[in-house]
Amino acid sequence: MYIAYSALRTPKNGKAKPINKQQQERYLAYRATCQKYRTEIDAIQQYIPGWMPEFKTSEG
Repeated sequence: MYIAYSALRTPKNGKAKPINKQQQERYLAYRATCQKYRTEIDAIQQYIPGWMPEFKTSEG
């Protein structure tokens, strides 16, 4: 999930730019969903190591 969060931040003059409110809400929802379905994700990862649900950074 760190990868999804860091993908929302863009470097600016060597410093990370904070994500906007909508992106922050999406990330928090993604994290909550991953936590809720942790058992199912673990079961899938037994067959596909490293698999994580897709994180969409924009609508549509």
